[in-house]
Amino acid sequence: MRKTNDKPLKEAIEQMLNVYKIKRRYDETAVVAAWPELVGKSVANRTKELFIRDRKLFLRIESSVIKNELMMIRTQIIDKINEEAKGILITEIIFL
Repeated sequence: MRKTNDKPLKEAIEQMLNVYKIKRRYDETAVVAAWPELVGKSVANRTKELFIRDRKLFLRIESSVIKNELMMIRTQIIDKINEEAKGILITEIIFL
């Protein structure tokens, strides 16, 4: 029998992340972890550096061809990441 103040675990974790103001950091880490699923394994394997700072996704790609392709679809990548995060996590992609 559940008490009235019981919460599902997912909801409790979300609340804790918000209270301690680490939700954004958690979401950023999730983007880095999900990079192969977001862009595919072949692109992920050629990604040498990937980090988020100040709502900007910084990427270092070893293949100039893949880098150019990603530059052309950067808005779709940003939209996909923000959709997954259910908020504005990334506003810009910067290629290093």
